[in-house]
Amino acid sequence: MYKQAPPRPKRRKRLGPEVREEGLAAARRLLLAGGPGAVTLANIGDEIGMSHANVLHHFGSAASLQAALMGSMIEDLTTALDNVVELLKTDAAGPRTVVDHVFDAFDKGGAGPLAAWIILSGDVNHLEPVREAVRSLVEAIVGQSRDEAAPERVRAAVLMMAVSAFGDAVIGPYVRDMLDQREDAMRDLIARILPLFLIPSGIPPALPERPKPKQGDS
Repeated sequence: MYKQAPPRPKRRKRLGPEVREEGLAAARRLLLAGGPGAVTLANIGDEIGMSHANVLHHFGSAASLQAALMGSMIEDLTTALDNVVELLKTDAAGPRTVVDHVFDAFDKGGAGPLAAWIILSGDVNHLEPVREAVRSLVEAIVGQSRDEAAPERVRAAVLMMAVSAFGDAVIGPYVRDMLDQREDAMRDLIARILPLFLIPSGIPPALPERPKPKQGDS
């Protein structure tokens, strides 16, 4: 039996901030359902009942829209980790909770595949929202610490979590399958390591850089 296509959303006049909010919400739905390739101006226009030209007017380009979407997702992550140091101090399960927030943002939130898409496109300037959000996150965590060495340790911890979460979101399922590991194996590993970065006596200092061998040395 013929099934009638659902009607498209009725087009109505909206202010710029409202269009951007609706557009980003639609972009996130498209990203999670169809991957980065589905996040196009035309698809978003269909989702929110607006022409391609109008969506283009509010976002400038598909790349700019993807950058705005990345910024929105990273802001959500920053908000979720607002009291991360207190959580780590007061809750034995705190490290795993923190790691789950970060990994969920890159995996279930779609930031990992989207970041890979942006990087492969060569337009890395559109990762700027990530840079600003990561800096804000580091500053927020450092602000809750009390010792002088905290900034360096916190930057190392955020680096470890972010790179691990990105890699796990993009290629983790395949590598875990090769090694016969649980779905949360990487999360569990990072959760066990994380506290070492955030206590003064934890992670040992980096080894000094080894001199490069001279030409002809074996």
